[in-house]
Amino acid sequence: MARKVIITCAVTGSVHTPTMSDYLPITPDEIAEQAIGAAEAGASVLHLHARNPADGQPSPDPDVFMQFLPRIRAATDAVVNISTGGGMPMTVHDRMQAALRAEPEMASLNMGTMNFGLYPAAERYSEWKYDWEPAFLESSRDFVFRNTFADIETLLAELGEGCGTRFEFECYDVGHLYTLAHFLDRGLVRPPLFVQFVLGILGGIGADPDNLAFMKRTADKLFGDAYRFSVLGAGRHQMPLASMSAAMGGNVRVGLEDNLFLDKGVPARNNAEEVTRIRGILEGLSLEVATPAETRELLGLKGRDQVAF
Repeated sequence: MARKVIITCAVTGSVHTPTMSDYLPITPDEIAEQAIGAAEAGASVLHLHARNPADGQPSPDPDVFMQFLPRIRAATDAVVNISTGGGMPMTVHDRMQAALRAEPEMASLNMGTMNFGLYPAAERYSEWKYDWEPAFLESSRDFVFRNTFADIETLLAELGEGCGTRFEFECYDVGHLYTLAHFLDRGLVRPPLFVQFVLGILGGIGADPDNLAFMKRTADKLFGDAYRFSVLGAGRHQMPLASMSAAMGGNVRVGLEDNLFLDKGVPARNNAEEVTRIRGILEGLSLEVATPAETRELLGLKGRDQVAF
């Protein structure tokens, strides 16, 4: 039988700003529409952030999330994965509030404190749609993305144990895998782990095939058959590294959070285009795309009937 591959679509994120793409979803209606389109194209997991609908700034406000979450749930069977990574300059407390309100089947959980540099992107533009954008990007020069052991313990307790939410463990470097192994040894996380290798963020491991192979070997050593992995390649590395992940036995993540372009110089007009592209690659490799029901079984999720939205 063909292996089932989970496609995650990260719909909007908190990295890109409105000037960078006319197609980046900003309002709750746009986020809902693009998430539904991605699910219809084959994404079984929808990784979701929120934005201020007035100007596109990343927002942790649970009330904004609740303007699109019920609509997505009503229109698709996809697994909703709410980010706890948030965006600059949100506190860890801010970042978890939407997930605590919604009690989703999945949430992201970042596995280490790190530099997270977005500031080089500010040099590419001379005109901006909104005044906040250049200062937001430049502030990342002195920004520390905080995810301490105590922060992780809090999220595991309040969201994991408290809400029955399972996690997409985002690992931006090899040390993050060892941090996850530490929590596994303590019994605070349980298999099957869903590990997202994140490559290409300034401050994390580079988007190099050798690095991906090293991350995979390290995870195999630490977790054996107790985990499943997916790969996020930032920017132009998205499709090559996702394809490599699929060939290595992994799953894939695409979406406008991670990459704004479908081809060199050609912006993706919506998230569904990226999902369609990676689905074609998977099918060309004789792999099958996992349905939401199959994804729930593979990842041991609680079910869509147990969310709070």
